[in-house]
Amino acid sequence: MPAPPTVADAVAQAHRREWAFVLAATVRVTRDIDLAEECVQDAYARALEHWASDGIPASPGAWLTTVARRRALDLRRRDARFTRSLPLLADERAETEADHEQPHEVADDRLRLIFTCCHPALATAAQVALTLRLVCGLSTAEIAQAFLVSEPTMAARITRAKKKIAAARIPYRVPGAQELPQRIEAVLSVVHLVFTTGHTAPGGGALVRADLVERSLDLGRMLRLLLPADGEVAGLLALIVLTHARSATRVSEQGELALLADQDRSRWDRVAIAEGAALVQEALRARAPGRFVLMAAIAAVHASAPSFEQTDWAEIVGLYDRLAEVWPSPVVALNRAAAIGLADGPQAGLLALDELSDEPALAAYRYLAAARADFLRRLGRGEEARAAYTQALALTENEVERAFLRDRLATLQP
Repeated sequence: MPAPPTVADAVAQAHRREWAFVLAATVRVTRDIDLAEECVQDAYARALEHWASDGIPASPGAWLTTVARRRALDLRRRDARFTRSLPLLADERAETEADHEQPHEVADDRLRLIFTCCHPALATAAQVALTLRLVCGLSTAEIAQAFLVSEPTMAARITRAKKKIAAARIPYRVPGAQELPQRIEAVLSVVHLVFTTGHTAPGGGALVRADLVERSLDLGRMLRLLLPADGEVAGLLALIVLTHARSATRVSEQGELALLADQDRSRWDRVAIAEGAALVQEALRARAPGRFVLMAAIAAVHASAPSFEQTDWAEIVGLYDRLAEVWPSPVVALNRAAAIGLADGPQAGLLALDELSDEPALAAYRYLAAARADFLRRLGRGEEARAAYTQALALTENEVERAFLRDRLATLQP
């Protein structure tokens, strides 16, 4: 029988699972994000004290929400600034009217909070920072570390984003039916960016930022719970689940990068792969697939292949063709070129990559140089491969990837 959780463990778990719910519910009372954060942090501090003496409540989230909202109401009654300050969000009447416009009647305040963080009036960097701060509950220092900026820089970015929400009177609501398709794209893009930043950290000594991967998985599951009929939400969750399923094999016991061709597929998470594949099938049936559904379908082909050699590369190229139609992107074109090289040989892949050589968005993209280096190496063009690997190394900051590139360079020394 497992040991009961300690109070500290219970509070930490409640922080991860309930933070967004508690904060979103408190914002409804305070009409001010900063004050809501203060009240919620106070509730978690009180939990450490009260749960030690009174026991861990059956519903920690409800307990924390009650304490935070009571604190907010007390401050609201005492603090005259509520009558003087501009409201952070739309007024109660506008919010209520917007709620009645919702055909699906989403009542969960977490969804309101996510859409507020990902409002198109905010820059993408601000959307990501606010989502991690308000929805995931990460500290400013943690967010700064994740995106390789100083803590004061990140603090200023978050503060500016909050002030813009207040000044622009961004409404705290789920978008209406006509707005939802455009607005959900921004939300999904932010969650995907959090995942990709965690899946391969842009810098530092570790390949993976497990905390960001877990946060993106939490956000994906939250969106799936709140928008169960949305195919792109299912697609994004499937993409994260399927990609994360092979996380245990991406780095060897010695800390070395293991490419897809070298990974031990018997160690992949088959339960996660089955979950992701089922989500892909559901999303493909829902409507014309968008970019996240197609990206998930590509991940599903990789995950279902018995070996690297038995991967259906022709199907992957076909999926990239469809992805390029719905989401034209230089990175999609690069991935398609790499797939062509694996389907039709390194010469065909190199020709496809050469077509992207003048693409400005890829000029400083390390994976273009790395892909060219690999195809050149396989073609026996050692001198050109060394130059391409050297270029990729100069563009790479993650130490695990740098070590891999140095090893490849060493094998090509004259």
